[in-house]
Amino acid sequence: MKVIIIGGGAAGMMAAYQAAKCGNDVSLYEKNEKLGKKIFITGKGRCNVTNACEIEELLDHVVTNKEFLYSGFYSFTNDAMMELLEELGCPLKVERGNRVFPVSDHSSDVIAALQRGLRKENVDIYFNTTVKKILIEDGIVTGVRLASGDTVKADKVVVATGGMSYQATGSTGDGYDFARKAGHKVTKLTPALVPFEIKEDYCKQLMGLSLRNVAVTMTADGKKIYDDFGEMLFTHFGISGPVVLSASSYIGRYQGKELKFIIDLKPA
Repeated sequence: MKVIIIGGGAAGMMAAYQAAKCGNDVSLYEKNEKLGKKIFITGKGRCNVTNACEIEELLDHVVTNKEFLYSGFYSFTNDAMMELLEELGCPLKVERGNRVFPVSDHSSDVIAALQRGLRKENVDIYFNTTVKKILIEDGIVTGVRLASGDTVKADKVVVATGGMSYQATGSTGDGYDFARKAGHKVTKLTPALVPFEIKEDYCKQLMGLSLRNVAVTMTADGKKIYDDFGEMLFTHFGISGPVVLSASSYIGRYQGKELKFIIDLKPA
């Protein structure tokens, strides 16, 4: 079976690897000049691969529609992800909070491991190649059309283009456009896993300051909607870091309400 994967990020590489292991003829199309551009910048360049907690705890941290991910999490667990990377030559370590990182602290090693898997399974990779359209005939996907105008036939097409955050990495919302044109309804989009912009000027004065043990609470109209303990940092426009990025996933549903983000520097 001929399978086309659109997108060479974490999801695209994993989809291509698994599809090829199942005996399919797999081609991966990536609009950038290399794979895993977003992986490269995650975790301050270290790549927080997964969390070594129990699956039920992982599901508890899914903000919306955790039921959709239930079978996926149990079919390919966090332990399976760790085993795969180590089999592909990327040793891992578990740090505070059960966070999993490559032993080298280099996200590039995670990308290199996944690339080794793709080579091992003979996945054809096309760089600097943009897919413009998914071809559908009588309700059945038949292939893709490239920006060059060329048509590539396929039995299956997997869209792994990511969302719209960090567009410099190639995540420009292509997948939403593909979905709409295929007749799917796309729900309202809201930012998630993004830093906060702060209107006060003092953030600029604190730019570069990183805090390791911070308790944070976020409220909407006085009601607590999120709390966590961990790391955060001040930037030239606001605040970022793990606790802030996680908090951002909760904001979209509370638009129009008075939001407050409370930082407690005392040990929790």
